[in-house]
Amino acid sequence: MESDPNARPMPSLRKFFENFVWRRFFEDIRLEGPGVARYVTDLLADFAHSDNLYCIRNASGRRLEDVGEMLIESNPVLAASSFDRERAVRKHVGDYTLFMTGLFPESVARLRQTKRPRLEAFVDYVQAGKESYAIVSSFDQFEYRHEAPLFRRLSEQFELCVVGLNLVKQDLEELQHDYYRNLKHRLHTDLQ
Repeated sequence: MESDPNARPMPSLRKFFENFVWRRFFEDIRLEGPGVARYVTDLLADFAHSDNLYCIRNASGRRLEDVGEMLIESNPVLAASSFDRERAVRKHVGDYTLFMTGLFPESVARLRQTKRPRLEAFVDYVQAGKESYAIVSSFDQFEYRHEAPLFRRLSEQFELCVVGLNLVKQDLEELQHDYYRNLKHRLHTDLQ
């Protein structure tokens, strides 16, 4: 079952990520306009639930975890049943590749080093993400008209968003380190 694209993430989780994203995107990488930062904040909150990270399924219902397979699924000549399906899968590919390259670049780098490479080992995540968002932005008529400029910016600023997410990752790691250090100190103090 695919996630509801209109569903909004939990407010507290969204607010938690918003503090990091907005600071890094506006102060550090100087990204213009709030639309991209708001979108990335919602993306982080949405992908905090792994079901949303792997929400794309093929025609037989199998969950797709490989970007190469997702790209095939998005192609209306090969697998996509409609242009709306192409747009939905391409949007997810853009979101997934942005999330992975921004927060887990080491995992993306390891794809090419496995003994049994998957199809995605041959996919350039940054290029696939930029291209996917560009394709989504080309759907600029009717109900998609208002979203198209946002996806154009995401495509054009993909690398900046990756850098911003990498800075957010550093903040989250520092927060985790501080939490662990404080917990260890409290436990040590309580045991004395």
